[in-house]
Amino acid sequence: MGFISSVVQALQSPLVRSKLSTLMSFMAILWLTGCAGLPPYSEPKDAAPVGNFDWGNVKPAEPKPEPRSRYGNPTSYEQDGRTYYVLASADNYRANGVASWYGTKFHGRRTSSGEPYDMFKMTAAHKTLPLPSYVTVTNLDNGKKVVVRVNDRGPFSKNRIIDLSYAAAHKLGMAQKGTANVKIEAINFNHTTNYQAAVQADNQSAGAKRYVQVGAYSNHQTAQKLAKVLDREINLPVKITHIYRQGKKLYRVRIGPIESVEVAQQLVDTLSIKELGQPSIVYQ
Repeated sequence: MGFISSVVQALQSPLVRSKLSTLMSFMAILWLTGCAGLPPYSEPKDAAPVGNFDWGNVKPAEPKPEPRSRYGNPTSYEQDGRTYYVLASADNYRANGVASWYGTKFHGRRTSSGEPYDMFKMTAAHKTLPLPSYVTVTNLDNGKKVVVRVNDRGPFSKNRIIDLSYAAAHKLGMAQKGTANVKIEAINFNHTTNYQAAVQADNQSAGAKRYVQVGAYSNHQTAQKLAKVLDREINLPVKITHIYRQGKKLYRVRIGPIESVEVAQQLVDTLSIKELGQPSIVYQ
């Protein structure tokens, strides 16, 4: 205790207090001067990965039924003063809009589902789809198509419908531009045809021709009647091809080849009639 008392007394000395006051003032000046010379802190900007990367090593998303994540699926949540309501199911979800991508700034950070973000995986962020969900994304500017696993929330920038991983953006041919007009279609695991089409989306060849498939029918006469009507009303080739699926022969009615993806999309929108089935852009 004698040592502590002597220290306290020394600190209370007018001379020591004066020296301490001078030292503290000098340190304060140094601190303020140093801070004035430092640039203000700012978040790093997002960017593409640097260096050579073998994009052939990117594994395609493999759609499969998954339980909802424990994280990222509240009934609703708020962001920037706006309330978003998470969908009860991804089934039958379809939307058109502008896609963007996110890269190095978020690489390794935790996503809304609790998983680390990996810009080299085929994933995406969406504001309201359940986590996880699988969707097919079609670039309407060039016709390319990919399947991604939605495991994050966003984008919250104006006029953005989905944020793609850098790998997905690269495969869609939109990484350099930064954005693209896209169509999103959720994969419904209750419909085998939709599921199989999504799995095959990443296997399109670079030289494939574009068609609009109006529908696939088990009855050949039904397919023929539809083809005749389309051939009469549309100034484009119409043909019938067949495929065996689960042991059954299906007759596919297709329009094309079509050079313009805009024309193809207009046909899809025009022919979206309940009795016909769901038309889609396909490549062969």
